[in-house]
Amino acid sequence: MTVIYEDNHIIVVNKRSGEIVQGDKTGDRTLADNVKEYIKAKYAKPGAVFLGTVHRLDRPVSGIVVYARTSKALARLNEMFRRGDVKKTYHAIVPLQAENPQKGREERAQLAEGVRLTHYLTRNERQNRAYAFNQETPGAKLAILDAQTVKTTERLQLIEVRLHTGRHHQIRCQLAAIGLPIRGDLKYGAPRPNPDGSICLHARHIEFVHPVSKQPISLTAPYPELPVWRVMED
Repeated sequence: MTVIYEDNHIIVVNKRSGEIVQGDKTGDRTLADNVKEYIKAKYAKPGAVFLGTVHRLDRPVSGIVVYARTSKALARLNEMFRRGDVKKTYHAIVPLQAENPQKGREERAQLAEGVRLTHYLTRNERQNRAYAFNQETPGAKLAILDAQTVKTTERLQLIEVRLHTGRHHQIRCQLAAIGLPIRGDLKYGAPRPNPDGSICLHARHIEFVHPVSKQPISLTAPYPELPVWRVMED
């Protein structure tokens, strides 16, 4: 965990892959626990530290996570996220050539200029996995994102993603649905894992109006140390 912004009302950290934002059935120590410990030590807090979880990232995903340090900030941030007033940008590393050429040929052809992906996603709770459909399907929720290639190497490409909806595993599922599973994401069709168990999906940038001061906030999270990310940064 690295702190990239903090004040009296909010704290923004760069989450490492493998950390969980909030407690789950594993009982593992959480990123929130680490942030509370950091605040308690830095500001010599004598009692319990208030920390509100505003949004989440999947465990194998890295990047920006915003927490609220006051109840006022938490309530306002929750409403801002609900209204879509917070602009988040994700970066994903995917194959240059599709793992399944039959999927999403038209969408892949438009990636260089930018393309909007629209699917209907269902969620299998037992498998902890989403499934994408091109047409409305019973029980499915509309999922929309914009994607564009921003860099290519001999075998890989860096995709920038902006979400218009917030569905379970949305980016992972929708990119896989056009034949481009995220590097290391075995659940959605990547052929091999990353050495550290991460997937190459990173919450790269966030923009919002501060919930209390009303000042514009614009933050970028450095890439993970994995060599494949360093290549994309050069």
